Amino acid sequence: MSARNRGPPIPAEGGPHGGLPQPPVHEPPVARGLRGISHQMLHDEMREAHYNLSGPRPLHHHPASLEERFAEQHDVIQTMLIDNQRLAATHVALRQELEVTQYELQRADKFAHTLHAEKDVETRDLYEKSIKLENELQGANAMKSELMQVHMDIQELTAARQELNARVQMMTQDLGRVTSDLQQLPKVKADIEGLKHQLERVRAAIEHEKKSFAESFEHGKVMEGNLVTMSREMEKLRGELANVEKRGHAAAAAAAAAGGNTGVIYNANYGNPEPVYPGYPGHPYPVGYGMPPNTMHPAPAGAEGYPQYGPGPGAWGAYDTQRPQGPR
Repeated sequence: MSARNRGPPIPAEGGPHGGLPQPPVHEPPVARGLRGISHQMLHDEMREAHYNLSGPRPLHHHPASLEERFAEQHDVIQTMLIDNQRLAATHVALRQELEVTQYELQRADKFAHTLHAEKDVETRDLYEKSIKLENELQGANAMKSELMQVHMDIQELTAARQELNARVQMMTQDLGRVTSDLQQLPKVKADIEGLKHQLERVRAAIEHEKKSFAESFEHGKVMEGNLVTMSREMEKLRGELANVEKRGHAAAAAAAAAGGNTGVIYNANYGNPEPVYPGYPGHPYPVGYGMPPNTMHPAPAGAEGYPQYGPGPGAWGAYDTQRPQGPR
């Protein structure tokens, strides 16, 4: 403790106390030579003389012995005074140390009470802080779960945003195609108008061809009737020519038999050439000889043996067969 040993220091053994006045000591010259006698021996002699423990001692009436005895008693008394002073100083110092120690103990007790109160306050504060931290931790756990849910929502929203971006890109591409188609719309309209005009021209041509076909069909019917009549007449002529040929052959054979000239062989056809019919090789006239000309469909050169009229107007092949023929 800081307040200890505040009293006078305890002197070393055999020395005077520093805090008390020391009485003057006058040693006789004889007593100075008796320093070799121990304190215990002197103390025992004094006790024996005071209590007469050793029995009656003989009295020494010699002055030197008396002086020596007085010197010894004086030394003993001085030693006892010094010890008494030392004990008194020690008692005072111990009493002071006791007071200081009691004061320090009181201060330590007060400090302990104060420290205990402070510890209680700190403990209470720590307990309240721990409760508060526990509540905050529970709130943090709740916020953590909410944060995880928010992260999941963010991921879902990110996926939805990506899907929407893909849809927007597709719609942008579709819009670009539609815009390009709209830009080509005037050209398409012009093509449609051109096709309409071309369709009108084709319809007019078809109507004209229909009229021409009707006229050609009527003319063909007339020509067919004429051909049938001519065929009948040709059959009659062929029959007559066959009869004439038979008669010529018979006459030639009869003439040859009647003349009797076997060395000369006459041509059976001499003077009676073999008849040549139209449509066969050697016919001197074309097939259309004597027939009225077909102004709509003339017969091609070298097409002998075929009628001059065809199944219909040949100009129809110039039009597309996929297009509608005639008005709907």
